Amino acid sequence: NWHRQELETVWEHQWDGVARESSPFINSAEMDRGNIYEGKNMALFEEEMDSNPMVSSLLNKLANYTNLTQGVVEHEADEDSKRKEVKVPRMGTFIGVYLPCLQNILGVILFLRLTWIVGTAGVLESFIIVFMCCACTMLTAISMSAIATNGVVPAGGSYYMISRSLGPEFGGAVGLCFYLGTTFAGAMYILGTIEILLTYISPSAAIFKAEEVGDETEAMLNNMRVYGTCIIILMAIVVFVGVKYVNKLALVFLACVILSIIAIYAGVIKTAFDPPDFPICLLGNRTLSKRSFDVCAKFTESNNETKTTALWRLFCDSSFLNATCDDYFSLNNVTEIQGIPGIMSGVLADNLWSAYSEKGSIVEKKDQPSVAGSEDTKMGGLPYVFTDIMTYFTMLVGIYFPSVTGRYNYFS
Repeated sequence: NWHRQELETVWEHQWDGVARESSPFINSAEMDRGNIYEGKNMALFEEEMDSNPMVSSLLNKLANYTNLTQGVVEHEADEDSKRKEVKVPRMGTFIGVYLPCLQNILGVILFLRLTWIVGTAGVLESFIIVFMCCACTMLTAISMSAIATNGVVPAGGSYYMISRSLGPEFGGAVGLCFYLGTTFAGAMYILGTIEILLTYISPSAAIFKAEEVGDETEAMLNNMRVYGTCIIILMAIVVFVGVKYVNKLALVFLACVILSIIAIYAGVIKTAFDPPDFPICLLGNRTLSKRSFDVCAKFTESNNETKTTALWRLFCDSSFLNATCDDYFSLNNVTEIQGIPGIMSGVLADNLWSAYSEKGSIVEKKDQPSVAGSEDTKMGGLPYVFTDIMTYFTMLVGIYFPSVTGRYNYFS
């Protein structure tokens, strides 16, 4: 009873806020311990029920309940196992974020479409396209950084940030766009892989081959369907096994990409002094496809005898020199130029300005001499190179933009 009275005296002293010496029977360590536990789920009076409700304290104790005795070895081992389960190893900023985004940026658009974009839009407008896309990505990254630094971002990542910043309606809509963008991006990379494989690395690996001129597009689509299905199945197996094994090889994949980019610069330096032999046949200023003929000339000299070539027979009604030929073919010469002339040849100055074209128009080289022929000339069946798509500035921006999106910037 004496100890009880002493404790009540100390509690009343703390409640009234009156300075008073501590009891000689209660040391300062116990007083400090009482101050530490003050306000932590210890509702002694009814006035404290608002800040420390008994229901929440009870639920908290029930949630942390264990049937093991406090302080025993089994309890400590159980607590350690719980801590180990909560601790999940993370890949970090460099391996988990920077390298995957860098690999996505240095992807299929860079190797397949950037050169075509520069050749179509010109050097100056290509710089404008790259600047616009990079500025949009930079603004998106800054906005996401501002949102992320306002508080702790739990599981959900970008979805959590957008739904909390713009609301669940806008967040859900943006999440849908992100899902569709990622899906189409996966299809784009698969088709780009097949195109590189069948066009540049191993054309003999094509299952479907064009039997006639003009069937190349249909044959390529069928090859993409077959190879694309196989690649999707392979990717599904990889995801089922675990993406962490792919992430472990991220440095190897990035090294391959960097070596490819270094090879591009090495090729630029090499072709500046020693251009490769890559001839292109021109009729006037119109580009010809050499799939239907082998000799880029109208005539050949053999044993002091002039003979017509296969190209002649494509534009004329017979192989004789007095045959009736296409008007444009008769008025223009057949020449052969280097397709990769090198940077020292002045090709950079020639490509400063854009060269947009309509779908189905003939690919022409502007600085080559040309004499206009009859407008009634039929183009069907002639070995001209035609454009397969109409090109304009905003369309090229849309083609290039996926290369700067990385993984988290589809929201822009």
